Amino acid sequence: MASIVVTGGSGKAGRAVIRDLLDYGHKVVNVDIAPPREPLCHYLKADLTDLGQAIDALGLLPGSVDRRRTGFGPTDAVIHLAGIPAPGIAPDATIFQNNLISTYNVFSAALRLGIRRVVWASSETVLGLPLTRSPPAYAPIDEAHPLRPETGYALAKLLCEQAAREMHRWQPGVSFVGLRISNIFEPEDYAMIPGFQAEPASRAWNLWSWVDARDVAQACRLAVEQSIAGAENFIIAAADTVMATPSRDLMARHYPGVPVREDLGPFDTLLGIDKARRELGYRPRHSWRSAV
Repeated sequence: MASIVVTGGSGKAGRAVIRDLLDYGHKVVNVDIAPPREPLCHYLKADLTDLGQAIDALGLLPGSVDRRRTGFGPTDAVIHLAGIPAPGIAPDATIFQNNLISTYNVFSAALRLGIRRVVWASSETVLGLPLTRSPPAYAPIDEAHPLRPETGYALAKLLCEQAAREMHRWQPGVSFVGLRISNIFEPEDYAMIPGFQAEPASRAWNLWSWVDARDVAQACRLAVEQSIAGAENFIIAAADTVMATPSRDLMARHYPGVPVREDLGPFDTLLGIDKARRELGYRPRHSWRSAV
C-alpha cells in the first residue's frame, strides 16, 4: 500500500486512476484546480502553476488540515495528470505555458520532497501526431520513432520528457515514468466509434489509435508499482484500433509506402505498446469491439 498524490484527479483519466488505485488498496489524494464529480477520495484544490502550492500539495506537510483529515502520510509517489488535456482547446501559447510550468513545478516538488517515483502524462503527440505534416516513418510507431512535435501542446510534453531526464540526473533517487497516452475514451464514448467507420480519414491523424481510461489507470498503477529506474517513456494505447477495417489495409490506403511490421495482426494497434507490455506488465483489458 502506498500514499499517492494524483494531480488532475478530477479529469477523465484521473477519475479512472483514482478508482483503480483505491481498488488496489492505495491511499490517494486528488490535487486539482477543479472539484471532482464524486468524492472518491480526499480532494485538495491547488494551482500547480504556483511552485509553493505544488510543494505543499505533494508534501502534505505535517500538521496540515489534509493530514489530519485523511491520515495521509509522506507521499510515496505522484501521478501527474493535471494540465490542459489537448491542443486546440485554448490558445497554443497558453497551453504551452500552463503545461510546461505546472509539470516543472510537480517535478521540482518531487525532488525537494524526496518523492521517489513520478509517473506523468506525456502524450502520443510527441511522435508527430497529428500526422498532417509528415507521415509516420514506420508502423506500428514505437518509442524509437522520430520525435516531431507539431503544436505547443506537443512541444511542452517533449520538453518535459527532457526535463525528467535532467532532473533524474540531478537526483538519481527519483525516477520518472512518462506515459505517452493515446486518445482516451470512457465507456460512454464508445457510442461514437461506429460513426468513424464511414470516414476512416477522420482518425488517420493518430493512426486510428485510442485507449480506454481504465487501461490508462492500469498503466499508471503499474508505473508506480514496478521497479523502473531513470527516466523512461512508454506508449500507452489500446491493443486494437477504432476501425473495423484491418490495420494493414488502413496503412496501405492512407499512408502508402510507409513500412508496416510483418507480424501486425488484423486489427492491431498502430501505436506500438510492446515496451509497456514488456517492462510494465501492461495488458489492455478493454476493447470497443465487445461493447458496441
